[in-house]
This record gives sequence, structure tokens and C-alpha cells, in this order.
Amino acid sequence: MRMLLDESENLALHSNCERVQDPYSLRCIPQVHGASRNAFAHVKQMAEIEMNSVTDNPIVLSETEAISGGNFHGQPLAMAIDYCALAASELGNIADRRCYLLLEGKYGLPRLLTNGGGLNSGFMIPQYTTAALVTENKSLCFPPSADSVPTSLGQEDHVSMGSISGRKFNQILGNLEKIFAIELMYAAQAIEFRRPNRLSDIIEKNFDIIRSKVDKLEDDRVLKDDINAMVEFVKNRAFIVK
Repeated sequence: MRMLLDESENLALHSNCERVQDPYSLRCIPQVHGASRNAFAHVKQMAEIEMNSVTDNPIVLSETEAISGGNFHGQPLAMAIDYCALAASELGNIADRRCYLLLEGKYGLPRLLTNGGGLNSGFMIPQYTTAALVTENKSLCFPPSADSVPTSLGQEDHVSMGSISGRKFNQILGNLEKIFAIELMYAAQAIEFRRPNRLSDIIEKNFDIIRSKVDKLEDDRVLKDDINAMVEFVKNRAFIVK
């Protein structure tokens, strides 16, 4: 956070600010994002362990000895992936809150991030999109690893359902890319209303990346192409992080 704010002229606006606290979606970014980052580190660790483990059944130890064990069971990965699905969903949840905050017309920003309110809806509709995606992600957070249906005449009476966990996690990640894309569009639009102040070098460089594909919103226009361009930036990790 210090790196992102380093030498930002925008900080001078808050030198004698009467605001005591920011909402949690701003003030608690390190804690919320950090918790999700820990979850991603956990699933990476578990994936590396499982990919390098013996999962054969039976495990053939020699020409005369074989053991029927359970190393094939997907529970270690299934539970970690379910944990990650929640972590990814929460990143989208807090990002949508930040989008909404930018629309409220507070702290020197115009309502809906447009000077033409009334005749223009500004960035109102994209927040409908993030709200819908966040709600979908919440519905995808039920952990399949908590469920199991007996098969094979009861021999396979407890399975991880980890493949479903992976599919749902992947769907949440796809939604998260779109939420992040829209939040970045909002951030760039908000920066326009902080000019002539310049922000930190890293933010200014990322602002230029966004503006290479997405122009400032003056009057209402179809934003589909803008959002798609931002999604590609997110997918390709086009942004500078340090």
C-alpha cells in the first residue's frame, strides 16, 4: 500500500482531512486481500504435494507385495480448492463495495462518476454487473467437498467431489476477472477527477495502460468493448505491480 501511494500528490488533499475512518472495503484491504492470498498459497502448496505423491491403487511395492490404500482420495485438494473459492469470491465482494463507494458522490467525486448526471447514467450500469457477478459467486461457494454420494455398492462410500470444486472455482475466477476489470475502469475514471494532481509512478503507469484501450467516459456509451478490453488486460496480467 505504501508503494502504491508513494509520492502521490493526492495525499496532500488529506493533510488536514476531517475524516476519521474510511469504510472497511478501503481500510481493511491488506487484511481481506491478505487472507485470500494466504488461501491461494495454501492450495498451491497442496497441489504441489499431491502432484508429487503416490496415488496408485493398489501401490505395488515389489513383485510379491501390493497395498490397497487410499492415497488416491482427492480430499486434500478438494477442501483447499473450496477454501480458495471462498477466498476468490471475497475478493470480488470487496471490489464491488469499492466500486459502489466511487458512485456515491462523496469526497469530491461526482455522483456516478460523471459530470453529466441526469442525462447520463455514468458508471451506474457496470456496478449492476459487478453486483450480479458477486451474487453468482456467493451462490457458487457451497463446498462440494462437504457432500458425498455412495457409489460402487458402498465400496466408494465417501469421495471428495473435488472435480466439482475445481469447476466451480474456475467459474468464480472468470467472474472475478470481470469484477476486477470494471473496478479498474472505475478507478481510472475517478483519477480523472483528481487532476491536475499526479499519483504515484506505479498508478500513473497503470492509468496509461487503461487509457490505451478505454477512454474517459464523458457521455453515456455502450461499455461492452471497454469491459472486454479490461478483462483481457486482467487475464494477461498487463498491469505493473511494482
